[in-house]
Amino acid sequence: MEFKGVMGGLYRITEWIMRISGSNLLWLLCSSPFLFFLLTKVLFILNDLGNDPLSLYGMAILAPFTLFPATAALFTVVRKWVMGEADVSVFRTYFKGYKENYKQSMIGGIFYTLLFVVMAVDYSVYMSKMQNLQMIGIIMLVLLILLFVSMFNFFSMVVHYHMKTSLIIKNAILLTVIRPFRAFTTVAGAIVLIFITARFQWLIIFGTASLTAWLAFVNFYATFTKMQAQIAKMNEESAAAQAGAAEPDDDSEKEAEAETPKLESEHALEEDPQSKDRRNP
Repeated sequence: MEFKGVMGGLYRITEWIMRISGSNLLWLLCSSPFLFFLLTKVLFILNDLGNDPLSLYGMAILAPFTLFPATAALFTVVRKWVMGEADVSVFRTYFKGYKENYKQSMIGGIFYTLLFVVMAVDYSVYMSKMQNLQMIGIIMLVLLILLFVSMFNFFSMVVHYHMKTSLIIKNAILLTVIRPFRAFTTVAGAIVLIFITARFQWLIIFGTASLTAWLAFVNFYATFTKMQAQIAKMNEESAAAQAGAAEPDDDSEKEAEAETPKLESEHALEEDPQSKDRRNP
C-alpha cells in the first residue's frame, strides 16, 4: 500500500528513522565489548580517577575482532542506501556483511590497531620525554590523524570491492592523501554529529554511527566515481590520439609509452588484477 501526500512523506520519514536506528543498534550490539572499555576509559577521565591501562589494553585487543567487523557490516548497509537499494532488510544485510567481511576487516583492524599503538606511544615519548624532538612528535600526530581519516575509506572499500586486504589498506591511505577534502569533510561531519549528540544523547543509540557511516560512504563513492570517470576520459583521449596519429616514428612512440603510465599513476589507485566491483554482489 502506497501513501501519497503528507501521509506518504510521514511514512517515508518513519521508514528512514527505523532504518537508521535499527542499523545503529546492531552496530552498538556487535561492537559492545570494545565500547564497554571505551566507556570505562571515558569515565576514568571525566572523574579524574587517574591512569587506567586496563581499558586501553582491552580496547586494543578487542578492536580488530569486534569494532572493525561491526563497522564494516554497518558500511554494508549504508552502501545499499547510497546505491539506491533502500528497501533491503537492515537485519539480514547487516549480518550478511558482517559474515562476508569479517576476515578482511579483522586483518585491517589488526594493522590499524598496531599502527595506532606504535604511533601513539612514539608521539607520547617525543612530546613528554624528548623536548628537543617535539617536531617529530607533531609529525606523528599528523600521521595519526591521516591514519584515522583513512579508516573511513578503508571500510568503504572493504564493502564495495573484492580486493586483497593489503591493497585495500594501501588504496585507502593513498585516496586519503590525494583526495583529502572529501575525507576531512567526513571527519568534519562526524565532529558536528558528536556536538549534536552531546546535546541530544539519545542519538548515540539511535543514529550517530549510522549517519557517520552514511556520510563517509557518500564522500568515498563520489570521490571514486569522479576518479574513475577521469581515468576513462584519459583512456578515451589516448585511444583517439593513437588512432588519429599517422604511424608515429620510434621516438614519438617511446615518448608516448613513457608519458602514459605517469599520467595514470597520478590519478589511478593501485589495482588488484582479481579485484571486482561489488555493485551486483
